[in-house]
Amino acid sequence: MRENKHVSVVIPNYNGIQYMEVCLEALAQQLPPEQIIVVDNGSTDGSREWVARHWPEVRLICLDQNYGFCRGVNEGIRAADTSYVILLNNDTKVCPGFVRALEEALMADAGAFSAGAKMLQYDRPDRIDDAGNLYCALGWAFARGKDKPASLYEKPEQVFAACAGAAIYRRGALEQLGFFDEKHFAYLEDMDVGYRARIHGWRNLYEPRAKVYHVGSGTSGSRYNEFKVFYSTRNNIYLIYKNMPWLQIGLNLPFLLAGFGIKYLFFVRRGLGKTYGKGLMAGFSLCRRQAKVKFCWKNLPNYGKIQVALWRNLGKRLG
Repeated sequence: MRENKHVSVVIPNYNGIQYMEVCLEALAQQLPPEQIIVVDNGSTDGSREWVARHWPEVRLICLDQNYGFCRGVNEGIRAADTSYVILLNNDTKVCPGFVRALEEALMADAGAFSAGAKMLQYDRPDRIDDAGNLYCALGWAFARGKDKPASLYEKPEQVFAACAGAAIYRRGALEQLGFFDEKHFAYLEDMDVGYRARIHGWRNLYEPRAKVYHVGSGTSGSRYNEFKVFYSTRNNIYLIYKNMPWLQIGLNLPFLLAGFGIKYLFFVRRGLGKTYGKGLMAGFSLCRRQAKVKFCWKNLPNYGKIQVALWRNLGKRLG
């Protein structure tokens, strides 16, 4: 085990007892257990009791109910006393060198806010689960490389945002940005914080040397379900309103209308059209003036870079 005083790992957990042993065993080979923080979101499956009994060195924060991913990781980040914080889903198994690779990625780039790992599918380790998150002008967030051969993603890249399922963040920058937005509860919170970081000139990276196996949907249960569709849709409306200045919303409006229309038809075919509609309405209800990121002229070049990325990622999504 390598002694490391620069990095803490925060693992949010909600009824994930079946994953905790594998997750903690692999991670403890790289990091002292006392720098691992498990935040339990009111589990009822014995998760918190299992961690307390089998991993007394691990710092365990127990919440009284399920407050969602954002509140959970924020509690862990605030409890960390290190320069860097890694967020890690409980349904993962990190590979050797995972922590070192992520730490070195940020140490080598002073302008980097985050660095995401090379996430591999647990049951198909030769396939990508996530190689960085992208966002396009259609209002679509998507995992780069999803289901493609892992061998195609061996090069470090700049991405729109890191997937918070396995990523490292500068703790000081998170404090400046205001941590993860707890209105999200779950889904797209990593896109939101990465977007906000880009507005302020930070970069988000993909680090392929940091490899991790990911079960996927360990909490929500499946790739498409009512919970996931509702919150993803709701949060996407909120993300756009919050982070895009009005002029940028107007510029992208034709693309956004097309994107949401296509998604609606997609979910109608899967019997989730009504859920998608409810998510849209709930998203608009979150759009309050005080939530919007304040526009500053000094950030105009960063907005320009973001817009170029939105158009470029449109080609990647449709290509």
